[in-house]
Amino acid sequence: MQKYLAACETIDHQHPSVAAKASQLADGLVSDEGIAKACFSFVRDEITHSLDYQQNPVTCNASEVLENGTGYCYAKSHLLVALLRANSIPAGLCYQRLTIDHDTPPFCLHGLVAVHLQKHGWYRIDPRGNKPGVQAEFCPPLEKLAFPIVIDGEADLPEIWPQPLELVVKALKQGLNYRDVADNLPDIELLSVA
Repeated sequence: MQKYLAACETIDHQHPSVAAKASQLADGLVSDEGIAKACFSFVRDEITHSLDYQQNPVTCNASEVLENGTGYCYAKSHLLVALLRANSIPAGLCYQRLTIDHDTPPFCLHGLVAVHLQKHGWYRIDPRGNKPGVQAEFCPPLEKLAFPIVIDGEADLPEIWPQPLELVVKALKQGLNYRDVADNLPDIELLSVA
C-alpha cells in the first residue's frame, strides 16, 4: 500500500496548501470513509471542470489544481488522490476509455480515482463534477461514476495506478489552453482478446 500513499511531482500532497486543505477537510471526522467523502465532495463540487467552464490555465499537479480552482478530470483526480494520501488514505488513479461524443468514435481516456476504504476495499469514485446528465456520487459499496460504458471500444480499465499515466501528464503539460487540451485528449488502444 505504500506506493498508494507516496508523493510524486504530480501528486504533491506534501505541498503546504494541499496538506492544509486535506487537514481542513478532515477536521472533526474520524472514519476513513467520512474523510474520503469530504475530500471527494470538495473536489467534485468546488473545483470546476476546465472544459465545462471554459477555464484556463491548464492544470496538472495537485497543488496547481487547488491554487487555480480548475482542472480536467485527470487533474481533478490528481488533487483528490493527493488530499486522500495527505490524510493517510491509500488512493490511486484509474481510467475509463470513452467516446468523446458519447455515441461514436473517436475515444479518449477519462480520469477516475480508486480509494482504499477499510470497510470496503478498493472503491472507484469520479470527481469530474456533476452537470445535467452527469451525476457521480460517493455511496460505497455502490459505484456511481459519471459515465457508463455503452458502446464497443469503451472500457473500464482495471488497473489502479500509483502515479498518473505519462500520456495524461504530457497532454496536460503541453496543452496551450483548455481548448487545446480538448482537441488533443489522450487515448490508448485496447488489446483485443481472441
